[in-house]
Amino acid sequence: MLLAGLAAVLVGVALINMVVDRRARTEGGRELSWWSGLVLDVAVPVQKMVAFPLEVARGSWDEYVALVDVNRENEALEERIAALEETNLQLSEALKTSGRLDRIAEMREEFDVPMLPTELVGLDASTWFRSVLLDRGRNHGVHSGMPLISEQGLVGLITATSRNAAKGMLLIDHQSAVGAVVQRSRSRGMVRGNGDGLVFEFIGRDADVAKGDLLITSGLGGVFPKGLRVGVITEVEPEGAQLLRVATVEPAVDFGRLEQVFVMLRRGPTMDLLYATGTGDLADDELAAADTP
Repeated sequence: MLLAGLAAVLVGVALINMVVDRRARTEGGRELSWWSGLVLDVAVPVQKMVAFPLEVARGSWDEYVALVDVNRENEALEERIAALEETNLQLSEALKTSGRLDRIAEMREEFDVPMLPTELVGLDASTWFRSVLLDRGRNHGVHSGMPLISEQGLVGLITATSRNAAKGMLLIDHQSAVGAVVQRSRSRGMVRGNGDGLVFEFIGRDADVAKGDLLITSGLGGVFPKGLRVGVITEVEPEGAQLLRVATVEPAVDFGRLEQVFVMLRRGPTMDLLYATGTGDLADDELAAADTP
């Protein structure tokens, strides 16, 4: 009812204004009478009052539309940023992988041995055993006694295989032993694992071993090819009365960050004799059980 009355007032005001405007144009313009001025004075605030909710509604709608557009733009930008981050991550991984593959390609040419990439799918990091479970097995040409390497150096040795998986003993395992030579002085010795790192045992008499020396595989024993990086000597035990001396070695490989390793598809004469009867070849379920800590 109130709205109907207000509408009638507005219509009346509009009609009066039309009449006044027509007279003003006809008479060349004049001052409004007191009652016409009063009507005009009343019409202005009334029209403002009526127009205000419409302006507020229109402004709110414009702001809503603007916010919807901003939200859409934000969502599009977030999707774009996520896509760029994913692309950047893939490029970073590709660069890292490319660097590893380049190094492996150099090693393949250096040792003239086929190398099979394999992923780590399990890790036994108990106190006494340091081994990994790999996703390649006999069906891929992997057999016990084959060396494991990364682009950094020697990783370990394949110790058991099934049709599609293999178990590898890491170089830092307590049972691991590798013949090594100091690259600088050619002094020989044996690198052994202690569960967390490596030690180099060598004959103290006439040995030239110093902190910072690089150790590489000697090739003796026929298990590992000659020239694989083993580690760097970080501390040498002082010379004493004992014939056998020990040095602490920092492994060339960061075993805590291993993701991918390469199997050298070769087996030395010693390993051929050791595994001639098929020792180390397990069924898939036996291999999985062997990997359980």
